[in-house]
Amino acid sequence: MTFSVFKFAVCLCTVVFAGCLGSADNEVVIYTVLDKEFSRPILEELESELNVTIRSKFDVESNKTVGLVTELIQQRKRPRADIFWNNEVLHTVRLQRMGLLEPWSSEAAAEIPANYRAEDGSWTGFAARARVFIVNTDLIANHDERPRSFFDLANPKWSRKCGMAKPLFGTSATHAAVMFDRLGVDAAKRWYRQIKSNAVIEGGNRQVAIKVGRGELAFGLTDTDDAMLEIDKGSPVSIVYPDQGDNQSGALLIPNTISLIANGPNPQRAKAVIDRLLQADIESRLAKGASAQFPLNPKVTVSSRTNAPTSLKVMDANFESAAATWDQTIAILADMFR
Repeated sequence: MTFSVFKFAVCLCTVVFAGCLGSADNEVVIYTVLDKEFSRPILEELESELNVTIRSKFDVESNKTVGLVTELIQQRKRPRADIFWNNEVLHTVRLQRMGLLEPWSSEAAAEIPANYRAEDGSWTGFAARARVFIVNTDLIANHDERPRSFFDLANPKWSRKCGMAKPLFGTSATHAAVMFDRLGVDAAKRWYRQIKSNAVIEGGNRQVAIKVGRGELAFGLTDTDDAMLEIDKGSPVSIVYPDQGDNQSGALLIPNTISLIANGPNPQRAKAVIDRLLQADIESRLAKGASAQFPLNPKVTVSSRTNAPTSLKVMDANFESAAATWDQTIAILADMFR
């Protein structure tokens, strides 16, 4: 090799290496559980707005959050992701408790209620879904006969006519963790046993909503986004927000959560992306969109398109407390719903 050819090769390698390094410096890797059709358009717009390259890895419906959480745990010694965007909170808090999240208190999150934020800033909740009953209005036309409480799932009146997703994954698992935390282990075990013997147990919330829409079930417990899909299809269904009475707990809101992965490849860029995702206009967009999320930031003036009552009573859930006993809870539920 002549000196000039060698010099050219060295220069070329230097340029290529510098280009690769520059690309890595500008790249943010985000593991995303929120459905691709809802999250990808937002992330694509943020790429051009923030001048970053966002590489997204999406969870699949069958994994129900657990797939990406498992990957993050496996990668704990050498993280590949910068950000975790979860569509629930239970497993986010589990990662927090394992020390896999880095505290980052974004100024954009300052107005979000404290129970939807980690005390140490390691995760922030936004754009929540409500746990609701979807009711077939042909089968239960009379408003007074419709279910009013979570505990109606155990009412023999509705034996094999109501449904619930197996409480081992996703928002169903988060709901179960909260109920075990609120009721205590013995009472929660008793209620879930009664529900299991009374209700039809489905693989997921979507399946529950579909069966109610078809008239195969009179009502079922699901999330607002799944209920809205049936409403948008024109199915004869309506949403009932449970436990709205004076002595009742209120409907459970389960937020999306955004968190910074500890020792991720590009923390500074990741913080900028997190700050942007927590801006009020993102929650407004998710509230008006197909997923019909509930904004948690009081600065957001747009309401969820579910048309929930303005007087909606919301459960005061302690997600960190619920997650603290999740290992015990999942052991009980896994045995019960095997």
